[in-house]
Amino acid sequence: MTQTIAPRLRTLVLLLLAAACALLAGAGPASAHAALTGSDPREGAVVDKAPAQVSLTFSESVSMDDDSLRVLDPRGKRVDDGKPSGTGGATYSVKLHAGLPDGTYTVTYQVVSADSHPVAGAYTFSVGAPSETSVAVSGQSAGGGLVGGLYGVGRYVSYTGFAVLVGGAAFVLACWPRGSGVRVLQRVVVSGWLALTAATLLLLLLRGSYTGSGKFADVFDLNLLGEVLQTKPGAALVSRLLLLAAAALFIAVLFGAYDKREDEEKRDLTFGLAVGGSVVAAGLAATWAMSEHASVGLQAGLAMPVDVVHLIAVATWLGGLTALLVALYRGPADTPVPALAVRRFSRVAFGSVIALAVTGTYQSWRQLGSWTAFTDTRYGQLLLVKIGLVAVLVGVAHFSRRWTAQLAEAAPAVAGAAAARRAEKGAGKASTKASTKASGTASAKAGTKASGNAKVAQKASGTTKGSGTAKGTGTAKGSGGSPRAAQLARQRAAVDAARQKRQRDADPNRFGLRRSVLAEAGIAVVLLVVTTVLTQTEPGRTEEEAKAAGGSSAAASAPSTGAVTLDMPFDTGAQNGKGVVRVELDPARVGANDMHLYVERPDGTAFDLPEVKVALTQKAKSIGPLPVAPDHITTGHWSASGVQIPMAGDWEVAVTVRTSDIDQVTISKNTQIG
Repeated sequence: MTQTIAPRLRTLVLLLLAAACALLAGAGPASAHAALTGSDPREGAVVDKAPAQVSLTFSESVSMDDDSLRVLDPRGKRVDDGKPSGTGGATYSVKLHAGLPDGTYTVTYQVVSADSHPVAGAYTFSVGAPSETSVAVSGQSAGGGLVGGLYGVGRYVSYTGFAVLVGGAAFVLACWPRGSGVRVLQRVVVSGWLALTAATLLLLLLRGSYTGSGKFADVFDLNLLGEVLQTKPGAALVSRLLLLAAAALFIAVLFGAYDKREDEEKRDLTFGLAVGGSVVAAGLAATWAMSEHASVGLQAGLAMPVDVVHLIAVATWLGGLTALLVALYRGPADTPVPALAVRRFSRVAFGSVIALAVTGTYQSWRQLGSWTAFTDTRYGQLLLVKIGLVAVLVGVAHFSRRWTAQLAEAAPAVAGAAAARRAEKGAGKASTKASTKASGTASAKAGTKASGNAKVAQKASGTTKGSGTAKGTGTAKGSGGSPRAAQLARQRAAVDAARQKRQRDADPNRFGLRRSVLAEAGIAVVLLVVTTVLTQTEPGRTEEEAKAAGGSSAAASAPSTGAVTLDMPFDTGAQNGKGVVRVELDPARVGANDMHLYVERPDGTAFDLPEVKVALTQKAKSIGPLPVAPDHITTGHWSASGVQIPMAGDWEVAVTVRTSDIDQVTISKNTQIG
């Protein structure tokens, strides 16, 4: 039966690696977690005169440096002063040079979102009229290349190391205290610590280049590293390293002083280790919660502790499952995993599943915001995959519980057989010892007699040759017995270990448990990969906000066929006298038309004016001005229906806005109608 395990194990491992690689390949660089939701000028807008500055508004707070926001003229030359200003929130602006000529200008940005991910993009606007430009705006990406790939690998390794470290230690401490002396379990936990430590150091070194130039040479720039240490993600990585030092002390005690104590003495130390280990595990989980998704957006104060609980539950379940699998497959034959330890882990895993369900539901609501985001966003689709994997994993765990119950029922009989074998082995050792003692006594007597005869012969001949020969013979006999006995003991121990392994593997209940736990671990590998990809994917709520902002921007810059949209900035010179009027005329043909006016501040928020008037004029035919008095609908929105356009041609649309009793301005723009 043991011969069938290895091929199945290899096949399953290969399938799981293939699934994990497919998910990794589809993940790509980290998606933007802060979306551009507004800009002034808007994307694709055509303004009459060059603006004094360019402003960008994101869906969450971002951080910038002097090169994060750039404005380029049609030849690719910078026309900004290189000093973005803002309050450290979601809106930043950069001043432009005075007297810019007409043409198409390109705005590029590369910032770091509040949840630690780089965001990059570009768009264009025109002054006077569009023109050709030598600046390419396609292919803008952040977090890619070699540095981005290495950073992604570091994230996967760090999550895996955290799960193995926390889950393996929890399995030993809560489920199988005697397992602290099992060498393979020690290696599992120490490997998790080493993986997490190495990945954290790698992420810290790569961080500056990952969010900046993307050049591998910048990884070794100490000045850049110093800047990283002053950011929130950098501080989180340093905190993680300090907590890993405390985790190393915990591991030393768990596999050192704790393992050497008797069962009664272990109880006193268990409580202290449990408290200390929980504090360290929570601290490690908090280094992710305080620097990624949970730290920004809705209810961040509640989301961060919920994320800590979620991460610890994942690690306890998946890491403990890894430790159990290794103990079942690679553990020593004379120290099999007891049924009691498996039952304890089953209860721990069940509690972890409940915690995952509660915290996962809250996180889903917070990151998605709507039911449609489950299917319309990549984050929602990955979340559905994760939910399905958890459901399958719980189903497989049900079979593991069944095998555990059967193993517990068979445990008394197995224990009796083991006791009988130990008694038989003890009797054999006693018999061997008695035989060895008798043989040794006889040999000693024979040796003494031979020695006496040798001495007599020596005395008779008057030489020392016989004595030397006798001594050499005696030495050869004495030294020849010891290596032979040691060799026989080693062979006997190897035979006993092989027999115990065959008996252990032949147990159908234990064999079934091993198969079900192997299946659980396989699904857990894919689940861990999906979870890591989720942390690098733009939340559904943010993605929908970006789509909505993009849709409104597209509507402003590229209206549907038969409709006209005009953006006209205004400035009355008074306090709060700046803004943008957007005029929409539909269907922009001869006859009756619907007109909508939207008034917004420079930051994109709608606001009301005391008075708004519109006039249409066709100077070529001396028609107009034709006045239009729109009705106020809601904040920042006016509308008029049945606006008559008598003939096709080039029409001037003039809008008069009044911001106070004495401050008003008239702005105009021409458009083709009909």
